[in-house]
Amino acid sequence: MTRLGYDRYREEVARQLGLFRETLTGADLTVTVPTCPEWTLGRLARHTGGAVRWVEAHVRTRADKHVPESDVPDFEGPGDDDPAGLDAWLAETAERMDATLRGASGETAVWTWAGEQTAGFWARRMTHEVAVHRADAAIAAGVEYEVAPEVAADAIDEWLEIVQYVQRTNLADNAAELRGGGRSIHLHAMDAGAALNAEWVVELAEEGVVWRRGHEKADVALRGPLTEVLLAFYRRRGLDSGRVEVLGDRELLDFWLERASFG
Repeated sequence: MTRLGYDRYREEVARQLGLFRETLTGADLTVTVPTCPEWTLGRLARHTGGAVRWVEAHVRTRADKHVPESDVPDFEGPGDDDPAGLDAWLAETAERMDATLRGASGETAVWTWAGEQTAGFWARRMTHEVAVHRADAAIAAGVEYEVAPEVAADAIDEWLEIVQYVQRTNLADNAAELRGGGRSIHLHAMDAGAALNAEWVVELAEEGVVWRRGHEKADVALRGPLTEVLLAFYRRRGLDSGRVEVLGDRELLDFWLERASFG
């Protein structure tokens, strides 16, 4: 398992924000986002841009503790009735974030909510934060969504690491149920090249979730194109969408998706 590297994550945050802006072009910002039904498309965009601005403030100031959202410049962004203003705000967000990440390194010490207290953690986290919310936007706008295979695979790696961290630190009660019995889940991207090794085995061991890359028999398998496996695993697309295939113990996969839904 190899992470993409700090410079790639820095570039990817800007790229994903650019693609996010393209997804919003001409879209109705007042439409409800099916995957986040409490939000409009405009609210989703402001949430995503605000998250990036919040992280940018931490990295820029080399924060050693949580920075309140109220201290982040222009955190909220414009409303749904100002698509041009929202686009300009997202463009400025990308520029600020890229400049700040260029002024840091992957090892730069910065507060995070996780065990890894570095700017590198945030560059990776924002890559996938924006990439997945771009999927939410694409679904709401009714346009196709694609993401680079290595980014999609790393997003799955990162989410599994987050599940382990949340479970290990008791940050969410539902994560405690993801243990015991040795039950296993196999994620299999059918369209990825062998070099990417886009297959995962996830075990619910007594000590907690353990996982590894590889092809092994499991109690349930989720198979399909890598992008669709990612979206199903992140609960952005239903298991009955026709874009993925579930083989074996469907209830186990449902059990995982329900309890790994924090974040």
